[in-house]
Amino acid sequence: MTPPLIVSLFLVGVAGSGVAAAPDVARCAPCHRAQTLAQPATSMGRALETVAECQILREHPQLEFRQGPYSYKISRDGDRSIYAVTEGKETLQAPVAWAFGLGSAGQTYVYQWNGAWYESRVSFYRAIGGLDLTMGAASLHPKTLEEAGGRRMSVRDTTDCFGCHATNAIHQGKVQADRLTPGVLCERCHGPAEKHATAVLSGDVRNAGMPKLDMLTTEEMSDFCGQCHRSWSKIAVEGPHNITNVRFQPYRLANSRCYDSNDDRVKCTTCHEPHSELKRATSAYDAKCQACHTQGGKGKLCTVGKEDCAGCHMPKIRLKEAHRDFTDHWIRVVRQGEPYPTD
Repeated sequence: MTPPLIVSLFLVGVAGSGVAAAPDVARCAPCHRAQTLAQPATSMGRALETVAECQILREHPQLEFRQGPYSYKISRDGDRSIYAVTEGKETLQAPVAWAFGLGSAGQTYVYQWNGAWYESRVSFYRAIGGLDLTMGAASLHPKTLEEAGGRRMSVRDTTDCFGCHATNAIHQGKVQADRLTPGVLCERCHGPAEKHATAVLSGDVRNAGMPKLDMLTTEEMSDFCGQCHRSWSKIAVEGPHNITNVRFQPYRLANSRCYDSNDDRVKCTTCHEPHSELKRATSAYDAKCQACHTQGGKGKLCTVGKEDCAGCHMPKIRLKEAHRDFTDHWIRVVRQGEPYPTD
Protein backbone atom coordinates (compact mmCIF):
# COMPACT_ATOMS: atom_id res chain seq x y z
CA MET A 1 0.00 0.00 0.00
CA THR A 2 1.23 3.53 -0.78
CA PRO A 3 2.26 5.34 2.43
CA PRO A 4 -0.31 8.15 2.87
CA LEU A 5 2.12 10.60 4.47
CA ILE A 6 4.48 10.54 1.51
CA VAL A 7 1.69 10.89 -1.02
CA SER A 8 0.24 13.87 0.84
CA LEU A 9 3.61 15.63 0.77
CA PHE A 10 3.77 15.39 -2.99
CA LEU A 11 0.17 16.18 -3.73
CA VAL A 12 0.66 19.50 -1.97
CA GLY A 13 4.19 20.14 -3.20
CA VAL A 14 7.82 19.29 -2.66
CA ALA A 15 8.49 19.80 1.01
CA GLY A 16 10.12 23.13 1.75
CA SER A 17 10.60 24.13 -1.89
CA GLY A 18 7.33 25.74 -2.88
CA VAL A 19 7.38 23.61 -6.03
CA ALA A 20 4.10 21.92 -6.90
CA ALA A 21 4.39 18.19 -7.40
CA ALA A 22 4.05 16.77 -10.90
CA PRO A 23 2.01 13.57 -11.34
CA ASP A 24 5.10 11.52 -12.19
CA VAL A 25 6.91 12.82 -9.09
CA ALA A 26 3.96 11.78 -6.93
CA ARG A 27 4.00 8.33 -8.51
CA CYS A 28 7.71 7.90 -7.88
CA ALA A 29 7.75 9.34 -4.35
CA PRO A 30 6.64 6.28 -2.33
CA CYS A 31 9.70 4.25 -3.37
CA HIS A 32 12.19 6.98 -4.32
CA ARG A 33 11.63 9.46 -1.54
CA ALA A 34 15.14 10.92 -1.33
CA GLN A 35 15.32 11.66 -5.05
CA THR A 36 11.81 13.08 -5.34
CA LEU A 37 12.28 15.33 -2.33
CA ALA A 38 15.46 16.88 -3.72
CA GLN A 39 15.33 16.84 -7.52
CA PRO A 40 12.26 19.00 -8.31
CA ALA A 41 13.82 21.94 -6.43
CA THR A 42 17.11 21.80 -8.37
CA SER A 43 18.00 24.07 -11.27
CA MET A 44 17.33 21.17 -13.62
CA GLY A 45 13.98 20.47 -11.99
CA ARG A 46 13.08 24.12 -12.54
CA ALA A 47 14.54 24.49 -16.04
CA LEU A 48 11.16 25.76 -17.21
CA GLU A 49 8.77 27.89 -15.17
CA THR A 50 5.30 29.20 -15.64
CA VAL A 51 5.12 32.98 -15.66
CA ALA A 52 2.84 32.98 -12.62
CA GLU A 53 5.45 31.07 -10.56
CA CYS A 54 8.59 32.68 -12.02
CA GLN A 55 10.52 34.20 -9.14
CA ILE A 56 12.70 36.41 -11.33
CA LEU A 57 9.71 38.02 -13.04
CA ARG A 58 7.92 38.45 -9.71
CA GLU A 59 10.96 40.10 -8.12
CA HIS A 60 11.56 42.35 -11.14
CA PRO A 61 8.13 43.71 -12.08
CA GLN A 62 9.56 46.27 -14.52
CA LEU A 63 12.51 45.32 -16.73
CA GLU A 64 13.73 47.64 -19.49
CA PHE A 65 16.43 47.58 -22.15
CA ARG A 66 17.30 49.56 -25.26
CA GLN A 67 19.35 48.62 -28.29
CA GLY A 68 19.56 50.90 -31.28
CA PRO A 69 16.09 52.19 -32.21
CA TYR A 70 14.31 49.47 -30.22
CA SER A 71 13.12 49.70 -26.62
CA TYR A 72 12.19 46.58 -24.68
CA LYS A 73 10.05 46.22 -21.60
CA ILE A 74 8.77 43.30 -19.52
CA SER A 75 6.05 44.49 -17.16
CA ARG A 76 4.29 42.53 -14.43
CA ASP A 77 0.50 42.45 -14.50
CA GLY A 78 -0.84 40.26 -11.69
CA ASP A 79 0.30 36.71 -12.47
CA ARG A 80 1.24 37.70 -16.02
CA SER A 81 4.26 39.40 -17.52
CA ILE A 82 3.86 41.39 -20.72
CA TYR A 83 6.70 41.54 -23.23
CA ALA A 84 6.78 44.65 -25.40
CA VAL A 85 9.16 46.11 -27.99
CA THR A 86 8.78 49.40 -29.84
CA GLU A 87 10.70 51.65 -32.21
CA GLY A 88 8.62 54.64 -31.17
CA LYS A 89 5.77 54.40 -33.68
CA GLU A 90 4.53 50.83 -33.43
CA THR A 91 4.62 48.34 -30.57
CA LEU A 92 4.74 44.55 -30.57
CA GLN A 93 3.21 43.29 -27.36
CA ALA A 94 2.49 39.76 -26.14
CA PRO A 95 2.18 37.92 -22.81
CA VAL A 96 5.26 35.94 -21.86
CA ALA A 97 4.26 32.28 -22.17
CA TRP A 98 7.19 30.51 -20.49
CA ALA A 99 10.43 31.33 -18.65
CA PHE A 100 13.35 29.13 -19.75
CA GLY A 101 16.17 28.60 -17.26
CA LEU A 102 16.21 29.22 -13.54
CA GLY A 103 18.53 32.16 -13.99
CA SER A 104 21.78 31.01 -12.39
CA ALA A 105 23.23 32.54 -15.55
CA GLY A 106 20.28 33.89 -17.48
CA GLN A 107 16.61 33.39 -18.20
CA THR A 108 15.05 33.62 -21.65
CA TYR A 109 11.39 34.10 -22.44
CA VAL A 110 9.14 32.54 -25.05
CA TYR A 111 5.96 34.11 -26.37
CA GLN A 112 3.48 33.47 -29.15
CA TRP A 113 2.78 35.91 -31.96
CA ASN A 114 0.41 35.28 -34.86
CA GLY A 115 0.28 31.58 -33.99
CA ALA A 116 4.06 31.04 -33.92
CA TRP A 117 6.51 30.60 -31.03
CA TYR A 118 9.22 33.22 -30.57
CA GLU A 119 12.32 33.37 -28.39
CA SER A 120 12.67 36.82 -26.83
CA ARG A 121 15.55 38.90 -28.21
CA VAL A 122 16.42 39.97 -24.68
CA SER A 123 17.04 37.82 -21.61
CA PHE A 124 17.45 38.41 -17.91
CA TYR A 125 20.99 38.01 -16.53
CA ARG A 126 21.44 37.60 -12.81
CA ALA A 127 24.97 39.06 -12.82
CA ILE A 128 23.65 42.44 -13.97
CA GLY A 129 20.20 42.11 -12.44
CA GLY A 130 18.54 43.11 -15.69
CA LEU A 131 18.05 42.57 -19.40
CA ASP A 132 20.59 42.23 -22.17
CA LEU A 133 20.58 40.62 -25.60
CA THR A 134 19.91 36.88 -25.66
CA MET A 135 23.01 34.87 -26.57
CA GLY A 136 23.42 34.82 -30.33
CA ALA A 137 21.24 37.88 -30.89
CA ALA A 138 24.08 40.40 -30.97
CA SER A 139 25.12 39.28 -34.46
CA LEU A 140 21.61 39.77 -35.82
CA HIS A 141 20.37 43.08 -37.19
CA PRO A 142 16.57 43.24 -37.14
CA LYS A 143 14.89 45.05 -40.01
CA THR A 144 11.32 44.75 -38.77
CA LEU A 145 9.55 45.02 -35.45
CA GLU A 146 8.80 41.30 -35.59
CA GLU A 147 12.50 40.49 -35.97
CA ALA A 148 13.36 42.91 -33.19
CA GLY A 149 10.93 41.15 -30.89
CA GLY A 150 12.65 37.82 -31.15
CA ARG A 151 13.63 34.76 -33.12
CA ARG A 152 10.81 32.85 -34.75
CA MET A 153 11.18 29.24 -33.66
CA SER A 154 10.88 26.35 -36.11
CA VAL A 155 9.21 23.06 -35.17
CA ARG A 156 12.66 21.66 -34.43
CA ASP A 157 13.52 24.68 -32.28
CA THR A 158 10.39 24.27 -30.18
CA THR A 159 10.76 20.51 -29.75
CA ASP A 160 14.44 20.91 -28.81
CA CYS A 161 13.78 23.70 -26.32
CA PHE A 162 10.65 22.35 -24.66
CA GLY A 163 11.95 18.78 -24.88
CA CYS A 164 15.02 19.71 -22.86
CA HIS A 165 13.37 22.06 -20.37
CA ALA A 166 10.12 20.23 -19.66
CA THR A 167 8.69 16.78 -19.05
CA ASN A 168 6.21 15.08 -21.37
CA ALA A 169 6.19 18.12 -23.68
CA ILE A 170 6.47 16.39 -27.05
CA HIS A 171 3.62 14.38 -28.55
CA GLN A 172 3.60 13.14 -32.13
CA GLY A 173 6.64 15.26 -32.91
CA LYS A 174 5.16 18.55 -31.74
CA VAL A 175 5.03 20.60 -28.55
CA GLN A 176 1.76 20.32 -26.68
CA ALA A 177 2.15 23.00 -24.03
CA ASP A 178 -1.13 22.16 -22.34
CA ARG A 179 0.13 18.64 -21.52
CA LEU A 180 3.68 19.33 -20.38
CA THR A 181 5.06 19.52 -16.86
CA PRO A 182 7.57 22.38 -16.38
CA GLY A 183 11.12 21.33 -15.59
CA VAL A 184 13.22 18.20 -16.03
CA LEU A 185 11.55 15.68 -13.72
CA CYS A 186 11.45 11.91 -13.33
CA GLU A 187 9.81 10.88 -16.58
CA ARG A 188 11.96 13.17 -18.75
CA CYS A 189 14.94 10.91 -18.11
CA HIS A 190 13.45 7.62 -16.89
CA GLY A 191 10.45 7.37 -19.19
CA PRO A 192 6.75 6.82 -18.38
CA ALA A 193 6.30 5.68 -14.79
CA GLU A 194 2.60 4.86 -14.53
CA LYS A 195 2.87 1.26 -15.76
CA HIS A 196 5.92 0.70 -13.56
CA ALA A 197 4.26 2.14 -10.44
CA THR A 198 1.09 0.10 -10.98
CA ALA A 199 3.10 -3.08 -11.49
CA VAL A 200 5.16 -2.49 -8.34
CA LEU A 201 2.04 -1.99 -6.21
CA SER A 202 0.48 -5.18 -7.58
CA GLY A 203 3.66 -7.24 -7.31
CA ASP A 204 3.87 -7.72 -11.09
CA VAL A 205 7.63 -8.17 -11.43
CA ARG A 206 7.49 -8.86 -15.18
CA ASN A 207 6.01 -5.43 -16.00
CA ALA A 208 7.80 -3.47 -13.27
CA GLY A 209 11.03 -2.99 -15.19
CA MET A 210 12.34 0.49 -16.01
CA PRO A 211 15.41 1.54 -18.02
CA LYS A 212 18.49 1.26 -15.77
CA LEU A 213 20.33 4.48 -16.52
CA ASP A 214 23.12 3.62 -14.10
CA MET A 215 23.97 0.67 -16.38
CA LEU A 216 24.77 2.92 -19.35
CA THR A 217 28.38 2.92 -20.46
CA THR A 218 30.39 6.13 -20.33
CA GLU A 219 29.77 6.75 -24.02
CA GLU A 220 26.07 5.93 -23.74
CA MET A 221 25.73 8.25 -20.76
CA SER A 222 27.51 11.02 -22.65
CA ASP A 223 25.07 10.63 -25.54
CA PHE A 224 22.12 10.45 -23.15
CA CYS A 225 23.04 13.65 -21.30
CA GLY A 226 24.14 15.09 -24.63
CA GLN A 227 20.53 15.09 -25.83
CA CYS A 228 20.30 18.43 -24.07
CA HIS A 229 23.85 19.28 -23.02
CA ARG A 230 25.09 18.49 -26.57
CA SER A 231 27.04 15.38 -27.47
CA TRP A 232 30.42 15.27 -29.20
CA SER A 233 28.87 14.13 -32.49
CA LYS A 234 26.29 16.93 -32.52
CA ILE A 235 28.80 19.74 -31.96
CA ALA A 236 31.41 18.17 -34.24
CA VAL A 237 28.90 18.22 -37.09
CA GLU A 238 26.79 21.31 -36.35
CA GLY A 239 29.09 23.47 -34.24
CA PRO A 240 29.60 26.03 -32.88
CA HIS A 241 33.37 25.81 -33.24
CA ASN A 242 34.16 28.83 -31.13
CA ILE A 243 34.40 29.81 -27.49
CA THR A 244 30.65 29.45 -26.93
CA ASN A 245 30.90 25.65 -27.12
CA VAL A 246 32.32 25.74 -23.59
CA ARG A 247 28.67 25.43 -22.50
CA PHE A 248 28.37 21.91 -23.95
CA GLN A 249 29.92 19.65 -21.36
CA PRO A 250 29.65 16.18 -23.01
CA TYR A 251 31.33 17.53 -26.15
CA ARG A 252 34.13 19.18 -24.24
CA LEU A 253 34.68 16.17 -21.95
CA ALA A 254 34.98 13.79 -24.90
CA ASN A 255 37.91 15.86 -26.21
CA SER A 256 39.88 15.26 -23.01
CA ARG A 257 42.94 13.06 -23.30
CA CYS A 258 41.78 11.08 -20.27
CA TYR A 259 38.32 10.43 -21.69
CA ASP A 260 37.80 6.71 -22.15
CA SER A 261 34.43 5.51 -23.40
CA ASN A 262 34.94 2.23 -21.50
CA ASP A 263 35.94 3.77 -18.17
CA ASP A 264 33.10 4.47 -15.73
CA ARG A 265 35.31 6.89 -13.82
CA VAL A 266 34.80 9.59 -16.45
CA LYS A 267 31.05 9.07 -16.78
CA CYS A 268 28.89 12.20 -16.33
CA THR A 269 27.18 10.78 -13.25
CA THR A 270 30.50 9.97 -11.58
CA CYS A 271 30.87 13.65 -10.77
CA HIS A 272 27.29 14.88 -10.99
CA GLU A 273 24.35 13.46 -9.05
CA PRO A 274 21.38 14.43 -11.24
CA HIS A 275 18.90 14.33 -8.35
CA SER A 276 20.80 16.97 -6.35
CA GLU A 277 21.79 20.58 -6.98
CA LEU A 278 25.08 21.06 -8.77
CA LYS A 279 28.11 21.43 -6.49
CA ARG A 280 29.84 24.62 -7.59
CA ALA A 281 32.98 24.48 -5.41
CA THR A 282 35.67 22.92 -7.62
CA SER A 283 37.34 21.35 -4.59
CA ALA A 284 34.28 19.14 -4.14
CA TYR A 285 35.48 17.08 -7.10
CA ASP A 286 39.03 16.35 -5.92
CA ALA A 287 38.23 12.80 -4.85
CA LYS A 288 36.79 12.05 -8.28
CA CYS A 289 39.98 13.24 -9.99
CA GLN A 290 42.17 11.31 -7.58
CA ALA A 291 40.31 8.08 -8.30
CA CYS A 292 42.47 7.98 -11.44
CA HIS A 293 45.37 10.28 -10.61
CA THR A 294 46.85 8.50 -7.61
CA GLN A 295 49.87 6.32 -7.01
CA GLY A 296 49.09 3.11 -8.88
CA GLY A 297 46.16 4.65 -10.76
CA LYS A 298 46.03 4.81 -14.55
CA GLY A 299 46.41 8.59 -14.66
CA LYS A 300 49.62 10.53 -14.20
CA LEU A 301 50.21 12.16 -10.84
CA CYS A 302 49.88 15.94 -10.77
CA THR A 303 53.21 17.64 -10.07
CA VAL A 304 51.59 20.79 -8.68
CA GLY A 305 49.31 19.60 -5.92
CA LYS A 306 46.42 17.43 -4.85
CA GLU A 307 43.81 20.05 -4.10
CA ASP A 308 41.35 21.91 -6.31
CA CYS A 309 42.20 19.77 -9.33
CA ALA A 310 39.33 21.09 -11.42
CA GLY A 311 40.30 24.67 -10.65
CA CYS A 312 43.52 24.13 -12.62
CA HIS A 313 42.62 21.51 -15.20
CA MET A 314 39.03 22.56 -15.97
CA PRO A 315 39.42 26.34 -16.22
CA LYS A 316 36.62 28.86 -16.00
CA ILE A 317 35.95 30.50 -19.36
CA ARG A 318 34.25 33.88 -19.49
CA LEU A 319 31.44 34.37 -21.99
CA LYS A 320 30.87 38.11 -22.05
CA GLU A 321 27.47 37.92 -23.74
CA ALA A 322 26.28 35.50 -21.05
CA HIS A 323 27.74 37.61 -18.21
CA ARG A 324 29.10 34.42 -16.70
CA ASP A 325 32.05 32.06 -16.32
CA PHE A 326 31.55 28.46 -17.48
CA THR A 327 33.59 25.46 -16.37
CA ASP A 328 35.43 23.98 -19.35
CA HIS A 329 35.02 20.19 -19.24
CA TRP A 330 37.94 19.66 -21.64
CA ILE A 331 40.31 18.31 -18.97
CA ARG A 332 43.87 19.27 -19.80
CA VAL A 333 47.08 20.89 -18.64
CA VAL A 334 46.30 24.58 -19.07
CA ARG A 335 49.20 26.86 -19.88
CA GLN A 336 49.04 30.60 -19.39
CA GLY A 337 48.35 32.52 -22.55
CA GLU A 338 47.40 29.55 -24.72
CA PRO A 339 44.32 29.99 -26.92
CA TYR A 340 41.00 28.38 -26.15
CA PRO A 341 40.85 25.01 -27.95
CA THR A 342 37.70 25.24 -30.05
CA ASP A 343 37.77 21.80 -31.76
